Amino acid sequence: MTGIPATPPGPGVRVALLLAGTAASRAGLAVAYRLAGEPAGGRWQRTNYAGRALTLLGGPVLAAAATGTAVAGAPAGTRLAAAVVGTVAGLVGGYDDVVGARPEQARDKGLAGHLRALRAGRVSAGAVKVAGIGAAAAVAALLTRDPRAPLTVALGDAVLTTGLVAGTANLVNLLDLRPGRAAKTTVLAAAATLGGPAGGLVAGPLGAALGVLPDDLGERLMLGDCGANAAGALLGLRLAVGPESGRGRRWALLAGITGLTLASERVSFTRVIEATPGLREVDRLGRRRA
Repeated sequence: MTGIPATPPGPGVRVALLLAGTAASRAGLAVAYRLAGEPAGGRWQRTNYAGRALTLLGGPVLAAAATGTAVAGAPAGTRLAAAVVGTVAGLVGGYDDVVGARPEQARDKGLAGHLRALRAGRVSAGAVKVAGIGAAAAVAALLTRDPRAPLTVALGDAVLTTGLVAGTANLVNLLDLRPGRAAKTTVLAAAATLGGPAGGLVAGPLGAALGVLPDDLGERLMLGDCGANAAGALLGLRLAVGPESGRGRRWALLAGITGLTLASERVSFTRVIEATPGLREVDRLGRRRA
């Protein structure tokens, strides 16, 4: 990978990025709540699993705050890649949030649903999202390639980067089925990867996720595909470009993410979490009673 500095930004810089991400998301939420009360905000209104009405505008807020601060904190050679994956994942996720909610697309969920729609001659909003995130991930692989690497190594790195960005974007979105779950995942994953030369890339997104987390847990908003996909794509880019993660470790991460994605077609993550001590308590922490 290119553009990774020999020494990471100091703790003060990362703290500043974290605070900037939190401030940006809190300022964005103030605007989002005003928009939610306007006629234009109606298309972003949803009813959650507990029957409570809330807005999906928390997603664009998280996507914008996380992407902007990720670009500011990313190593020079990965800034454009961060801008591409965060922006595109947020845009196509938002498209799926709005268009995918239409009655004619209600059954087009999951890989099986997107394939059924294609066989019927329709392109689902989810398929547009998958294609958009996949393309953005491939562009990120091109932007962060090492021009000195042999062809076989370069191709392997391209597969890893594309897979990790697209796969993590999808996985975080799959977890966004209960209040705070995707935001907590983003916080924990960003905190775990905050060290190392590329750790500045996730310092701002960590703060942005912390900024929306109380409102997400309080069921005043949802992140939706827009917020979850953007946050996940940025986390995936961090996993892909960190030089401290050898190729073997990155292949193992990609295999795990792929396995979880395939399992989600048949297994309910919510059911597994509720049945697993420890995971259940972390998942419920801070959440309103149903």
